[in-house]
Amino acid sequence: RQVLGDGQGQAIWLGTRDCSLQRRHQKIVEEGPAINLSATLLHDIQEAAARLMRTVRYQTVATVEFLVQDDGFWFLEVNPRIQVEHPVTEAVTGLDLVALQLALAAGEPLPIGIRDVTSQGHAIEVRINAEDPWSFVPSPGRVTAWHAPGGHGVRVDTAVHEQAFVPPYYDSLVAKVIVHGRDRRTALAKMRRALDELVVEGIHTTAPLQRALLDDTAFREATFHTRFVDQWLVARGER
Repeated sequence: RQVLGDGQGQAIWLGTRDCSLQRRHQKIVEEGPAINLSATLLHDIQEAAARLMRTVRYQTVATVEFLVQDDGFWFLEVNPRIQVEHPVTEAVTGLDLVALQLALAAGEPLPIGIRDVTSQGHAIEVRINAEDPWSFVPSPGRVTAWHAPGGHGVRVDTAVHEQAFVPPYYDSLVAKVIVHGRDRRTALAKMRRALDELVVEGIHTTAPLQRALLDDTAFREATFHTRFVDQWLVARGER
């Protein structure tokens, strides 16, 4: 749940994201809005997140995370920052979260109200890491070829270019591919094309793993859970 707070007790929510597709508690695919939530459950989660931020008089941007099972939800944590997956919310709301963060940190009032927040379509983000896609061994080195996907509704956040060097000392994230479509099916098809278009040579990346996950029935039908990837790898004989 993405939330904005003005530090004066006012807070609004900007929508939900589903980050269940993880490996060892590290997110590898995110999407929004969150799927398979009843209207009642969605309302309760939204109100819980906003109420928490109002109570602590939170200022700027935060993400409130919940674990969801069936019709119940449990508070997990608050991330008081811009998160890696914030472009998912930006894609479906049309808002610039970084600009909002800076404005609120400077003491400006909330520039929008809850009635101004609309969600259009569906967005998916894939985190491209410099790792072997199956063993997850880090793969630092020089990028000898690089081509980022493009087109309507496709966004790539990266600093990588041809001849860029990926060092072994830091986080292995090298790019984020974000797509937006009119619905989940359209966004999923767009992400498949984007990953097919992505070219990275000289280092290994997790893109083949994520491309395979997108083709799995459990992902297409949104029946996956937080332990799905590890179980999926075992079933494929990759672990």
